[in-house]
Amino acid sequence: MDAPAPDQPVRVEVGLGDRAYDILIGSGLVARAGAEIASRMPGIRAAIVTDENVAATHLEAFSASLESAGIPATAVTLPAGERTKSFEHLQQVVDAVLDARLERRDVVVALGGGVVGDLTGFAAGIVRRGMRFVQVPTSLLAQVDSSVGGKTGINTSQGKNLVGLFHQPGLVLADTDVLDTLPLREFRAGYAEIAKYGLIDRPDFFSWLEANWRDVFSGGAARTRAIAESCRSKAEIVARDEFETGDRALLNLGHTFGHALESAVAYDGTRLVHGEGVAIGMVLAHRFSARLNQCSPDDARRVEAHLKAVGLPTSMAEIPGALPDADRLLAYIAQDKKVSRGALTFILTHGVGQSYIARDVPASEVLSFLRENHPG
Repeated sequence: MDAPAPDQPVRVEVGLGDRAYDILIGSGLVARAGAEIASRMPGIRAAIVTDENVAATHLEAFSASLESAGIPATAVTLPAGERTKSFEHLQQVVDAVLDARLERRDVVVALGGGVVGDLTGFAAGIVRRGMRFVQVPTSLLAQVDSSVGGKTGINTSQGKNLVGLFHQPGLVLADTDVLDTLPLREFRAGYAEIAKYGLIDRPDFFSWLEANWRDVFSGGAARTRAIAESCRSKAEIVARDEFETGDRALLNLGHTFGHALESAVAYDGTRLVHGEGVAIGMVLAHRFSARLNQCSPDDARRVEAHLKAVGLPTSMAEIPGALPDADRLLAYIAQDKKVSRGALTFILTHGVGQSYIARDVPASEVLSFLRENHPG
């Protein structure tokens, strides 16, 4: 967790053998993107996929960087928001890549947050049975989580991320400067994923965040340090378990509850964004663990206190508008993580930094817990 030298990006490798790739984290990487991509993928053409918000701020500079490196590019601009992760917009990206006559050896670049990254990676994975793919995440959440590890997909009316595939990028460029343009709400939402890595298996990192979160929000070395540590954590887990057959499931801490809440509000970002759902979900996971006598109630209170301190929601009651009843929320959970003989899989915890996979949680226990915590 040492601070990088000025203007020198931190490099984190995702070790997947002959498919290993770098995550570069630091200042000025949008301007250097063309050179970094061209050095690894010479002679390519590119399709840039972004959204309307990111395009207004970063597309011109990013396109100029590719042009200066001799990479011809076409751009596809999508609406902003979680609802863009749909079959309709997947089709739009696929058509644009094919209309540009890009070949399999060319590259599809995601310039945006988690929505753009997930959708673009899915498109890159299916066009011509798999094209090269680069992630240029512009949100904190995407830089520390969704841009790393190769999970791609879209949402359906049945739930979140239920259609997709694993398709690893060839490079991730996390420019810390672009985070200065994020609304505070979006930065906070991304911070929830940073906290998650401490809560999974890095208790010392969580303690560091409790003491230094204001500096992370301010920028500079602390922000780079937090992003790099998060990426190292995820890279190590992905290298051990690329296709989530084992402990990669730990990365879902807070997500089982969080995804159900996102589904419950029909992915309405005015009511709840992904990182907020994760924050509430992590508090619920610790409360539920305490209810099952797996951790101390003090651990749950500690997690809640930290997330509340940074300004994140920590309960279902803080979501604007009415929520479906507990039975419906359980149905969303069952769709997300599947029921096996009446039992659910959850990521629970024995304490801060001691998460584990619980594969036999009775649905009746979850339903009772949801009823107790439901604002209605």
